[in-house]
Amino acid sequence: MSTRKGAAFSAARIASRVAALGKQISRDCGGRRLDVLVTLDRGFIFAADLIRHINAPVVCHFVRADVRDVQQGGHARREVVFGSHPELKGRDVLVVDAVLESGVTQEFLLRRLGESRPRSIRLAVLLDKTARRRVALEPDYFGFRTASNQAWVGYGLAAPNGTGRNLRQLSSPTNSAPRKSGKGRKKEAK
Repeated sequence: MSTRKGAAFSAARIASRVAALGKQISRDCGGRRLDVLVTLDRGFIFAADLIRHINAPVVCHFVRADVRDVQQGGHARREVVFGSHPELKGRDVLVVDAVLESGVTQEFLLRRLGESRPRSIRLAVLLDKTARRRVALEPDYFGFRTASNQAWVGYGLAAPNGTGRNLRQLSSPTNSAPRKSGKGRKKEAK
């Protein structure tokens, strides 16, 4: 799935894609228990909708990234800290986040989770934003791939002022509001 720069995703299109991802994940986990690790604050709506479409026993865990700027040996560096991790040894783990952009935070989290030796570990994201990728990380599952550097608002993602998470559609603040009618618009390929 990809989109042109500046496109918006309707609630119906998101719902259809999330349902398809849930079916794919269900097939891949083969009915085994799946430990789903949801990154807060961005991933909660996507995760809630996604796990309802997974046909397997699901246990949810939640983590929040705390990004800090620290001084070490006279050099400033950025540090990512996560709270306590659940016991995942021998388990099938699915990390769910709304956006994969640089990949730095997700790669760090996946590496840390891998230290507990899960049976498998996979990454699912709603938006795979490839233009700013800084690490060699690709999601196992993604809803939409975009090269847009735009910020997205809606479906759990907030505008800079914190609003918009409750919007059912997903769009860039620079986009015009989504149309209610499809008249006069060219239909996008799925």
